[in-house]
Amino acid sequence: MNEFTTRQLAENQHVQRVKLSLIQHAVILGGIVLVLWAVEVLDRMVFAGALDLYGISPRTWVGLRNIAISPFLHAGFGHLFANTLPLVVLGWLVMLRNTRDFFIVTLIAAVVSGLGIWLFGASNSVHIGVSGVIFGYLGYLLWRGYLERSVVAIVLAVMALFFYGGMLWGVLPGREGVSWLGHLFGFAGGMVAAYVVTERRPALTDLRVRQRSDVPYS
Repeated sequence: MNEFTTRQLAENQHVQRVKLSLIQHAVILGGIVLVLWAVEVLDRMVFAGALDLYGISPRTWVGLRNIAISPFLHAGFGHLFANTLPLVVLGWLVMLRNTRDFFIVTLIAAVVSGLGIWLFGASNSVHIGVSGVIFGYLGYLLWRGYLERSVVAIVLAVMALFFYGGMLWGVLPGREGVSWLGHLFGFAGGMVAAYVVTERRPALTDLRVRQRSDVPYS
């Protein structure tokens, strides 16, 4: 087997791995979206929106349990439609690095967002929606770019900022009926997840200081 054939075989294997990864990403994200829409159709057509009552009720035992349920519930098709595209785009950017990281980020963002709402949300309110997880993806991508400082991490962070940087305003109190606490704590959860999965690299200034310290002096 000559060098050209070996190189061609390696390239073909790489292409096959990329194709399999993309198929895996599509299946996972498509499955999540399918579940979200199936739940919403069931809620609207069968339960007349009654499932929304199973969202997070701050500082109640039932609300604490519902942290696991609330991301699957939405206040109508418009609410879910608004969340679907950023969920897919940002989720895919997270998944490009590692599918395992995607599930870790999703779990941490959902839990931190839910706990933040449960602890600090207004009494007698109910919070639903997957937007806390979406903000978690954004926080993760931006913070991982800062921590890792690799070309790939920075490019993904810039892409996330380019497509959905305007979402950052959502972590501040604003429009009535929008769970800004869920956004804020979801974003924080994404940053926590970045710490968990990222191999941190020293800043350029740190490297320069270290290089200078290695230089002999008299």
